[in-house]
Amino acid sequence: MSLPVYFDYHATTPVDPRVLAQMLPWFTEQFGNPHSVDHAYGWSAEEAVEAARGEVAALIEADPREIIFTSGATEANNLAIRGLAPALAAAGRTQIIASPLEHPCVMACLEALVADGFSVHFLKVGSAGVVNPAEVARRIGPATGLVTVMAANHEIGTVQPIDEIGRLTRAAGALFHVDAAQAAGKIPLAMAEIDLMTLSAHKLYGPKGIGALALRRTVRPLMKPLMLGGGQEQGLRSGTVPVPLAVGFGAAAALAMAERGGEAVRLAQLRDRLLDRLRAAGLDLHLHGDPARRLTGNINFRIGMLDAEAIIQHVRDRVALSTGAACASAERTPSAVLRAIGLTEPQALGALRIGLGRGTTEGDIELAAAALIEACRELGA
Repeated sequence: MSLPVYFDYHATTPVDPRVLAQMLPWFTEQFGNPHSVDHAYGWSAEEAVEAARGEVAALIEADPREIIFTSGATEANNLAIRGLAPALAAAGRTQIIASPLEHPCVMACLEALVADGFSVHFLKVGSAGVVNPAEVARRIGPATGLVTVMAANHEIGTVQPIDEIGRLTRAAGALFHVDAAQAAGKIPLAMAEIDLMTLSAHKLYGPKGIGALALRRTVRPLMKPLMLGGGQEQGLRSGTVPVPLAVGFGAAAALAMAERGGEAVRLAQLRDRLLDRLRAAGLDLHLHGDPARRLTGNINFRIGMLDAEAIIQHVRDRVALSTGAACASAERTPSAVLRAIGLTEPQALGALRIGLGRGTTEGDIELAAAALIEACRELGA
Protein backbone atom coordinates (compact mmCIF):
# COMPACT_ATOMS: atom_id res chain seq x y z
CA MET A 1 0.00 0.00 0.00
CA SER A 2 1.40 3.39 -0.99
CA LEU A 3 1.61 6.04 1.68
CA PRO A 4 -0.48 9.22 1.42
CA VAL A 5 1.05 12.54 0.45
CA TYR A 6 2.67 14.02 3.56
CA PHE A 7 1.26 17.43 4.52
CA ASP A 8 2.19 17.50 8.21
CA TYR A 9 5.69 19.02 8.20
CA HIS A 10 4.87 21.05 11.33
CA ALA A 11 4.60 17.82 13.31
CA THR A 12 7.94 16.48 12.09
CA THR A 13 10.21 16.36 9.09
CA PRO A 14 12.09 13.43 7.58
CA VAL A 15 15.82 13.34 8.13
CA ASP A 16 17.41 14.79 5.01
CA PRO A 17 19.55 12.11 3.28
CA ARG A 18 22.49 14.53 3.31
CA VAL A 19 22.11 14.82 7.08
CA LEU A 20 21.87 11.08 7.54
CA ALA A 21 25.06 10.56 5.55
CA GLN A 22 26.96 12.74 8.01
CA MET A 23 25.41 10.99 11.02
CA LEU A 24 26.04 7.36 10.08
CA PRO A 25 29.80 7.11 10.83
CA TRP A 26 29.19 8.30 14.39
CA PHE A 27 27.02 5.25 15.10
CA THR A 28 29.70 2.73 14.13
CA GLU A 29 33.31 3.63 13.24
CA GLN A 30 33.50 6.76 15.37
CA PHE A 31 31.58 5.72 18.44
CA GLY A 32 33.51 7.49 21.19
CA ASN A 33 32.02 9.27 24.18
CA PRO A 34 32.59 13.01 23.72
CA HIS A 35 33.29 13.31 27.45
CA SER A 36 36.12 10.76 27.39
CA VAL A 37 39.14 13.04 27.68
CA ASP A 38 41.92 10.44 27.79
CA HIS A 39 42.00 9.04 24.24
CA ALA A 40 41.45 9.72 20.55
CA TYR A 41 37.96 8.20 20.41
CA GLY A 42 36.70 10.78 22.88
CA TRP A 43 38.67 13.63 21.33
CA SER A 44 37.22 13.07 17.84
CA ALA A 45 33.70 12.78 19.26
CA GLU A 46 34.15 16.01 21.20
CA GLU A 47 35.40 17.78 18.07
CA ALA A 48 32.32 16.62 16.17
CA VAL A 49 29.98 17.86 18.90
CA GLU A 50 31.68 21.24 19.02
CA ALA A 51 31.55 21.58 15.24
CA ALA A 52 27.83 20.83 15.38
CA ARG A 53 27.40 23.35 18.18
CA GLY A 54 28.95 25.96 15.92
CA GLU A 55 26.61 25.09 13.04
CA VAL A 56 23.55 25.37 15.27
CA ALA A 57 24.83 28.66 16.67
CA ALA A 58 25.37 30.07 13.18
CA LEU A 59 21.73 29.42 12.28
CA ILE A 60 20.60 31.92 14.93
CA GLU A 61 23.64 34.23 14.97
CA ALA A 62 24.70 33.04 18.42
CA ASP A 63 28.04 32.27 20.04
CA PRO A 64 28.65 28.49 20.07
CA ARG A 65 29.23 28.76 23.82
CA GLU A 66 25.60 29.82 24.16
CA ILE A 67 24.23 26.51 22.82
CA ILE A 68 23.13 23.87 25.35
CA PHE A 69 22.11 20.57 23.76
CA THR A 70 18.95 18.96 25.15
CA SER A 71 16.72 16.02 24.23
CA GLY A 72 14.37 18.33 22.31
CA ALA A 73 12.33 21.51 22.46
CA THR A 74 10.16 20.36 25.36
CA GLU A 75 13.18 19.90 27.61
CA ALA A 76 14.71 23.17 26.37
CA ASN A 77 11.51 25.09 27.13
CA ASN A 78 11.35 23.52 30.59
CA LEU A 79 14.98 24.38 31.26
CA ALA A 80 14.49 27.95 30.08
CA ILE A 81 11.39 28.69 32.14
CA ARG A 82 11.69 26.47 35.19
CA GLY A 83 15.46 26.80 35.32
CA LEU A 84 15.13 30.56 35.65
CA ALA A 85 12.34 30.48 38.22
CA PRO A 86 14.47 30.40 41.42
CA ALA A 87 16.53 33.41 40.33
CA LEU A 88 13.44 35.36 39.30
CA ALA A 89 11.72 34.61 42.60
CA ALA A 90 14.79 35.65 44.57
CA ALA A 91 14.86 38.96 42.68
CA GLY A 92 11.16 39.59 43.35
CA ARG A 93 10.34 39.43 39.65
CA THR A 94 7.51 36.93 39.80
CA GLN A 95 5.37 38.24 36.95
CA ILE A 96 5.58 36.46 33.60
CA ILE A 97 4.13 37.80 30.37
CA ALA A 98 3.25 35.32 27.62
CA SER A 99 1.37 35.07 24.39
CA PRO A 100 -1.71 32.82 24.56
CA LEU A 101 -0.46 30.96 21.49
CA GLU A 102 2.41 29.10 23.14
CA HIS A 103 3.13 25.41 22.74
CA PRO A 104 1.52 23.12 25.37
CA CYS A 105 4.90 22.44 27.01
CA VAL A 106 5.38 26.16 27.63
CA MET A 107 1.84 26.46 28.95
CA ALA A 108 2.46 23.55 31.32
CA CYS A 109 5.60 25.23 32.62
CA LEU A 110 3.68 28.43 33.25
CA GLU A 111 0.97 26.57 35.11
CA ALA A 112 3.62 24.98 37.32
CA LEU A 113 5.09 28.40 38.14
CA VAL A 114 1.66 29.78 39.04
CA ALA A 115 1.41 26.99 41.61
CA ASP A 116 4.74 28.22 42.98
CA GLY A 117 3.52 31.78 43.46
CA PHE A 118 4.24 33.39 40.08
CA SER A 119 1.60 35.34 38.16
CA VAL A 120 1.16 34.97 34.40
CA HIS A 121 -0.36 37.69 32.22
CA PHE A 122 -1.42 36.65 28.71
CA LEU A 123 -1.22 39.14 25.87
CA LYS A 124 -4.03 39.86 23.43
CA VAL A 125 -3.35 38.77 19.87
CA GLY A 126 -6.50 39.51 17.86
CA SER A 127 -7.80 37.53 14.91
CA ALA A 128 -4.47 37.69 13.05
CA GLY A 129 -2.67 35.90 15.87
CA VAL A 130 0.12 38.47 16.09
CA VAL A 131 1.36 40.04 19.32
CA ASN A 132 1.30 43.84 19.29
CA PRO A 133 4.55 45.14 20.85
CA ALA A 134 2.56 48.06 22.28
CA GLU A 135 0.60 45.50 24.33
CA VAL A 136 3.89 44.18 25.71
CA ALA A 137 5.01 47.70 26.59
CA ARG A 138 1.69 48.30 28.37
CA ARG A 139 1.85 45.09 30.40
CA ILE A 140 5.52 44.97 31.38
CA GLY A 141 6.60 46.45 34.70
CA PRO A 142 9.14 46.31 37.54
CA ALA A 143 7.82 42.93 38.72
CA THR A 144 8.15 41.32 35.28
CA GLY A 145 10.92 38.76 35.23
CA LEU A 146 10.28 36.96 31.96
CA VAL A 147 8.47 37.49 28.67
CA THR A 148 7.90 34.39 26.52
CA VAL A 149 6.64 34.62 22.93
CA MET A 150 7.16 31.94 20.29
CA ALA A 151 8.76 33.04 17.02
CA ALA A 152 6.33 31.25 14.70
CA ASN A 153 3.20 29.42 15.70
CA HIS A 154 2.96 25.66 15.36
CA GLU A 155 -0.68 25.74 14.25
CA ILE A 156 -1.47 28.95 12.38
CA GLY A 157 2.08 29.76 11.30
CA THR A 158 2.02 33.42 12.35
CA VAL A 159 5.44 35.03 12.77
CA GLN A 160 5.85 37.37 15.73
CA PRO A 161 7.81 40.67 15.86
CA ILE A 162 10.31 39.15 18.29
CA ASP A 163 13.10 41.67 17.79
CA GLU A 164 10.84 44.59 18.74
CA ILE A 165 9.43 42.67 21.70
CA GLY A 166 12.97 41.83 22.76
CA ARG A 167 14.06 45.46 22.75
CA LEU A 168 11.08 46.43 24.90
CA THR A 169 11.76 43.58 27.30
CA ARG A 170 15.42 44.46 27.70
CA ALA A 171 14.60 48.13 28.32
CA ALA A 172 12.35 47.01 31.17
CA GLY A 173 15.08 44.88 32.73
CA ALA A 174 13.27 41.58 32.10
CA LEU A 175 14.44 38.48 30.24
CA PHE A 176 13.03 37.36 26.90
CA HIS A 177 12.47 33.71 25.95
CA VAL A 178 11.54 32.66 22.41
CA ASP A 179 10.36 29.19 21.42
CA ALA A 180 11.78 28.99 17.89
CA ALA A 181 11.19 25.28 17.28
CA GLN A 182 8.90 25.93 14.30
CA ALA A 183 10.73 28.98 13.02
CA ALA A 184 14.37 27.87 12.96
CA GLY A 185 15.57 27.11 9.48
CA LYS A 186 12.48 28.70 7.90
CA ILE A 187 12.94 32.38 8.71
CA PRO A 188 16.03 34.42 9.69
CA LEU A 189 16.63 34.41 13.45
CA ALA A 190 19.18 36.16 15.63
CA MET A 191 19.92 36.18 19.34
CA ALA A 192 20.59 39.94 19.28
CA GLU A 193 17.43 40.89 21.20
CA ILE A 194 16.77 37.52 22.82
CA ASP A 195 18.04 36.01 26.07
CA LEU A 196 16.89 32.40 25.66
CA MET A 197 15.85 30.57 22.49
CA THR A 198 14.53 27.03 22.07
CA LEU A 199 15.36 24.89 19.03
CA SER A 200 14.44 21.40 17.79
CA ALA A 201 16.33 19.31 15.21
CA HIS A 202 13.42 17.24 13.93
CA LYS A 203 11.51 20.33 12.80
CA LEU A 204 14.28 21.20 10.30
CA TYR A 205 15.11 17.82 8.71
CA GLY A 206 17.38 16.65 11.50
CA PRO A 207 16.96 13.67 13.85
CA LYS A 208 14.41 13.31 16.63
CA GLY A 209 15.74 13.25 20.17
CA ILE A 210 17.87 16.38 20.18
CA GLY A 211 17.20 20.08 20.58
CA ALA A 212 18.94 23.03 22.13
CA LEU A 213 18.53 25.96 24.44
CA ALA A 214 20.49 28.99 23.36
CA LEU A 215 21.11 31.34 26.25
CA ARG A 216 23.18 34.45 26.64
CA ARG A 217 26.29 33.99 28.73
CA THR A 218 25.06 36.76 31.03
CA VAL A 219 21.98 34.64 31.77
CA ARG A 220 23.92 31.43 32.42
CA PRO A 221 24.69 32.23 36.11
CA LEU A 222 20.95 32.60 36.79
CA MET A 223 20.04 29.14 35.54
CA LYS A 224 19.47 26.04 37.65
CA PRO A 225 19.64 22.57 36.05
CA LEU A 226 16.58 20.35 36.00
CA MET A 227 18.65 17.15 36.07
CA LEU A 228 21.70 16.40 38.18
CA GLY A 229 24.56 14.21 37.10
CA GLY A 230 27.97 14.57 35.52
CA GLY A 231 27.66 18.27 34.84
CA GLN A 232 27.81 18.15 31.05
CA GLU A 233 26.64 21.07 28.91
CA GLN A 234 28.02 23.72 31.26
CA GLY A 235 26.40 22.00 34.21
CA LEU A 236 22.91 22.68 32.88
CA ARG A 237 22.13 19.40 31.15
CA SER A 238 23.83 16.36 32.61
CA GLY A 239 24.06 13.23 30.47
CA THR A 240 26.19 12.04 27.59
CA VAL A 241 25.68 14.18 24.51
CA PRO A 242 24.54 11.84 21.67
CA VAL A 243 27.19 12.48 19.03
CA PRO A 244 25.25 11.18 15.98
CA LEU A 245 22.24 13.31 16.89
CA ALA A 246 24.36 16.40 17.52
CA VAL A 247 26.14 15.92 14.19
CA GLY A 248 22.77 15.55 12.48
CA PHE A 249 21.43 18.67 14.17
CA GLY A 250 24.43 20.66 13.03
CA ALA A 251 24.25 19.36 9.47
CA ALA A 252 20.51 20.10 9.30
CA ALA A 253 21.07 23.63 10.59
CA ALA A 254 23.77 24.30 8.00
CA LEU A 255 21.58 23.02 5.16
CA ALA A 256 18.56 24.99 6.35
CA MET A 257 20.57 28.20 6.48
CA ALA A 258 21.97 27.64 2.99
CA GLU A 259 18.62 26.79 1.38
CA ARG A 260 16.19 28.84 3.47
CA GLY A 261 15.55 31.68 1.02
CA GLY A 262 14.86 29.60 -2.06
CA GLU A 263 12.79 27.09 -0.14
CA ALA A 264 10.58 29.83 1.31
CA VAL A 265 9.79 31.13 -2.18
CA ARG A 266 9.06 27.62 -3.49
CA LEU A 267 6.75 26.78 -0.58
CA ALA A 268 4.87 30.06 -0.91
CA GLN A 269 4.15 29.23 -4.56
CA LEU A 270 2.93 25.74 -3.67
CA ARG A 271 0.80 27.07 -0.80
CA ASP A 272 -0.85 29.67 -3.04
CA ARG A 273 -1.45 27.06 -5.71
CA LEU A 274 -3.32 24.84 -3.26
CA LEU A 275 -5.39 27.72 -1.94
CA ASP A 276 -6.20 28.82 -5.50
CA ARG A 277 -7.43 25.30 -6.34
CA LEU A 278 -9.69 25.17 -3.29
CA ARG A 279 -11.12 28.63 -3.89
CA ALA A 280 -11.63 27.97 -7.60
CA ALA A 281 -13.79 24.98 -6.62
CA GLY A 282 -16.14 27.40 -4.89
CA LEU A 283 -15.43 26.13 -1.39
CA ASP A 284 -16.22 28.46 1.53
CA LEU A 285 -12.60 28.66 2.67
CA HIS A 286 -11.61 30.63 5.78
CA LEU A 287 -7.88 31.09 6.44
CA HIS A 288 -6.86 31.36 10.11
CA GLY A 289 -4.11 33.75 11.18
CA ASP A 290 -2.38 36.56 9.36
CA PRO A 291 -2.52 35.87 5.60
CA ALA A 292 0.90 37.44 4.99
CA ARG A 293 2.88 37.33 8.24
CA ARG A 294 3.20 33.55 8.46
CA LEU A 295 5.49 30.66 7.62
CA THR A 296 5.25 30.13 3.88
CA GLY A 297 4.61 26.41 4.23
CA ASN A 298 1.67 26.85 6.60
CA ILE A 299 -2.05 26.74 5.84
CA ASN A 300 -4.60 26.62 8.67
CA PHE A 301 -8.17 26.84 7.43
CA ARG A 302 -11.74 25.61 7.63
CA ILE A 303 -14.33 24.94 4.94
CA GLY A 304 -17.65 26.49 5.97
CA MET A 305 -18.80 24.62 9.06
CA LEU A 306 -17.55 21.19 7.99
CA ASP A 307 -15.99 19.06 10.70
CA ALA A 308 -12.23 18.67 10.30
CA GLU A 309 -12.18 15.06 11.49
CA ALA A 310 -14.79 14.13 8.90
CA ILE A 311 -12.66 15.63 6.13
CA ILE A 312 -9.57 13.83 7.39
CA GLN A 313 -11.46 10.52 7.42
CA HIS A 314 -12.33 11.03 3.76
CA VAL A 315 -8.79 11.86 2.60
CA ARG A 316 -6.56 9.89 4.99
CA ASP A 317 -5.62 7.28 2.34
CA ARG A 318 -4.41 10.03 -0.01
CA VAL A 319 -3.32 12.95 2.18
CA ALA A 320 -1.71 13.00 5.64
CA LEU A 321 -2.71 16.21 7.41
CA SER A 322 -3.83 17.13 10.90
CA THR A 323 -6.21 19.19 12.97
CA GLY A 324 -3.40 20.78 15.00
CA ALA A 325 -0.33 20.11 17.10
CA ALA A 326 0.77 16.48 17.19
CA CYS A 327 0.99 16.58 20.99
CA ALA A 328 -2.67 17.58 21.27
CA SER A 329 -4.42 16.40 18.11
CA ALA A 330 -5.54 13.13 19.71
CA GLU A 331 -7.77 15.14 22.02
CA ARG A 332 -11.16 16.05 20.58
CA THR A 333 -11.14 19.53 22.08
CA PRO A 334 -10.99 22.87 20.28
CA SER A 335 -7.48 24.27 19.79
CA ALA A 336 -6.47 26.79 22.46
CA VAL A 337 -4.59 28.71 19.76
CA LEU A 338 -7.68 29.03 17.59
CA ARG A 339 -9.86 30.00 20.53
CA ALA A 340 -7.31 32.67 21.46
CA ILE A 341 -7.68 34.31 18.04
CA GLY A 342 -11.46 34.42 18.42
CA LEU A 343 -12.83 31.29 16.77
CA THR A 344 -15.92 29.70 18.26
CA GLU A 345 -15.74 26.07 19.37
CA PRO A 346 -17.50 24.75 16.22
CA GLN A 347 -15.22 26.86 14.01
CA ALA A 348 -12.12 25.63 15.83
CA LEU A 349 -13.25 22.02 15.47
CA GLY A 350 -13.45 22.58 11.71
CA ALA A 351 -9.82 23.68 11.39
CA LEU A 352 -7.30 21.76 9.31
CA ARG A 353 -3.55 22.32 9.51
CA ILE A 354 -1.41 21.77 6.42
CA GLY A 355 2.37 21.94 6.63
CA LEU A 356 4.26 21.88 3.33
CA GLY A 357 7.94 21.03 3.26
CA ARG A 358 11.10 20.09 1.44
CA GLY A 359 9.57 17.00 -0.15
CA THR A 360 6.34 18.65 -1.36
CA THR A 361 5.89 18.72 -5.14
CA GLU A 362 3.43 20.29 -7.56
CA GLY A 363 1.99 16.84 -8.10
CA ASP A 364 1.34 16.54 -4.38
CA ILE A 365 -0.55 19.83 -4.45
CA GLU A 366 -2.78 18.69 -7.31
CA LEU A 367 -3.48 15.33 -5.66
CA ALA A 368 -4.29 16.94 -2.31
CA ALA A 369 -6.50 19.60 -3.88
CA ALA A 370 -8.53 16.98 -5.72
CA ALA A 371 -8.89 14.84 -2.61
CA LEU A 372 -9.97 17.76 -0.42
CA ILE A 373 -12.44 19.10 -2.96
CA GLU A 374 -13.97 15.65 -3.39
CA ALA A 375 -14.25 15.17 0.39
CA CYS A 376 -15.87 18.53 0.94
CA ARG A 377 -18.37 17.89 -1.85
CA GLU A 378 -19.32 14.54 -0.32
CA LEU A 379 -19.77 16.24 3.06
CA GLY A 380 -22.13 18.81 1.59
CA ALA A 381 -19.94 21.84 0.86
